[in-house]
Amino acid sequence: MAITVKNPIVEMDGDEMTRIIWKMIKEKLLLPHLAIDLKYYDLGVRHRDETDDRVTIDAANAVKEHGVGVKCATITPNAARVKEYNLKQAWKSPNGTIRSILDGTVFRKPIIVKNIPPAVRSWRKPISIGRHAYGDIYKSVEYKVPNAGKAELVFTPVSGGDKVTLPLHEFKGPGVIMGMHNTEKSITSFARACINYALGEKSDLWFGAKDTISKTYHGFFKEVFDREAEAKKAEFQKFGIRYRYMLIDDAVAQIMKAEGGMLWACMNYDGDVMSDMVASGFGSLGLMTSVLVSPEAKYVYEAAHGTVMRHFYEHRKGNPTSTNSVASIFAWTGALSRRGELDGTPAVVQFARRLETIVVETIEAGTMTKDLAAIAEPKPGKYALTEEFIDTVAKQL
Repeated sequence: MAITVKNPIVEMDGDEMTRIIWKMIKEKLLLPHLAIDLKYYDLGVRHRDETDDRVTIDAANAVKEHGVGVKCATITPNAARVKEYNLKQAWKSPNGTIRSILDGTVFRKPIIVKNIPPAVRSWRKPISIGRHAYGDIYKSVEYKVPNAGKAELVFTPVSGGDKVTLPLHEFKGPGVIMGMHNTEKSITSFARACINYALGEKSDLWFGAKDTISKTYHGFFKEVFDREAEAKKAEFQKFGIRYRYMLIDDAVAQIMKAEGGMLWACMNYDGDVMSDMVASGFGSLGLMTSVLVSPEAKYVYEAAHGTVMRHFYEHRKGNPTSTNSVASIFAWTGALSRRGELDGTPAVVQFARRLETIVVETIEAGTMTKDLAAIAEPKPGKYALTEEFIDTVAKQL
C-alpha cells in the first residue's frame, strides 16, 4: 500500500545525465511506494529557452506557494552551450534566479560514509557550508568595453538627493566592466539564517570575507554578521559554541587543519567554490546535500553537483556509465522528509530516512559507482553502473 504524501512537492526537472538519473529515481525508488502530487516544471535548458526562462520564475513562485521543492541539476549556458543547444541567449543560472526570488540561504553538508575516508586527514566531522544566495556576480551587470573611454559608478537617490558619481576606470583600450550589488535586507537574512542553523546544530559559526581589500562592500557583510552574532552572544555561550570572523584566505587555510563540525558561512561566489572543495574533500560532489532555505521557511532541495555532461555524452553514444546518484536521491529524501515534517505525516519522514539509510548501507556493503570505488577503503572488486546502483537500492527498499 502506497504511503500518502499529504501536500504537493514542486518538482523541477533538469538536464543531461542528471535528468536521466532523476527519471530512474522517480520510477524505481519513489513512485512504487508513494502517492504523491508533484507540481512539475521542466527546467531543462531547451524548455527554459522556449519559455524565455519564464518557467524558472514560475517554479520559484510555486515553491513559495507549496513550501517544498526538489530540483534536478541544470545547465547554465555559456557561449559554447548556446551554440550546442541553439539557444536564443546565454540564460542566467536557474539556481541564481530561484535564490533571488526566494531570497534564501543555501546550506550544503557532506554525506558521511564509513568506507569513503576524507581526503583531508584532519577532517573527522562534517563541514557545513552556508552560502549567501543573493546578488554579487550572480545578479551582476556586465559590459564588454570596445575601446578607450571612462567608466563610472553612478547612484541616483529616489528621494531626489544629490546623485553620486564615482570614477571606476579610465580605459585606454578594450576591457570589461562588472557591476555588483547586495542589500542590507538580504545580508541580514543570510546572517540570521546561518546563526539559527549554527545554534540548531550546536556548531561553531565561521564567516570569511575580504574586508581588508573591499572595505565597503565586504566590510558591510562583516558589520552585519558582527551585529547579528553579538545579539545572539548569550545563546552561543549557552551551547559552548562561538562565532569567528576571518579573512577568507585565512579561513581557507584554517579549514584544511580543522577537524570539522562547523558551519562555514560564505558570500555567494565563495560558497559556490568552497562547497565544491569541501564536497570533493569528503569524497565526491555526489556525496553532498544542498538545500535552499528562505526567510519564510520555504525549501528547495537539490544535488550539489552539475549535470555530469561527460557521462551524458557517453550515454548518448550508447556506452555504459557509472554516474553517482546519491546526492540526487538525497535531494528527494530531503524534500520528502521536510514535507512530512510540515504536514505531520511521520510515515513519509520514516520512508525518506529509510531510503537514506539503505543508500549509505549499500555503499558500505561495497556496491558503489566508479567515482566512489576509486577512493573507497577497501576498494571494491568492481564498481556499479548507473542503473545497477539504483536497482540495488530499489531491491533493498
